[in-house]
Amino acid sequence: MNIPEEAVITAAEAPAFEGHGYTSNKDAYLRRLKRIEGQVRGIARMVDDDKYCIDILTQVAAVTKALHAVSLGLVEEHIGHCVVGAASEPDPTLRAENLDAKVKEASTAIGRLLR
Repeated sequence: MNIPEEAVITAAEAPAFEGHGYTSNKDAYLRRLKRIEGQVRGIARMVDDDKYCIDILTQVAAVTKALHAVSLGLVEEHIGHCVVGAASEPDPTLRAENLDAKVKEASTAIGRLLR
């Protein structure tokens, strides 16, 4: 990956990249995941209660969409935090290696989401 030198910020200019990219939104992610967990339990009850299959499928689709939203948020956090953090590495060799690794991680994760 080729990034122009003038586009790279120095370590002194970089914001603190501590923790994970989602850390500042951790509570929101946890609330959303608990809501999804409740939806999945509701689907299990629907199956147990012999509800109409189309109604169950509708709920499965809603859970799938909610999980995709969480996934996309995490991908965005990874790119905005981890990839940008790798770009702030002052050593050009380490910067290139770190950027390649973080971009590959993101690409692999996106590939898993698309399967």
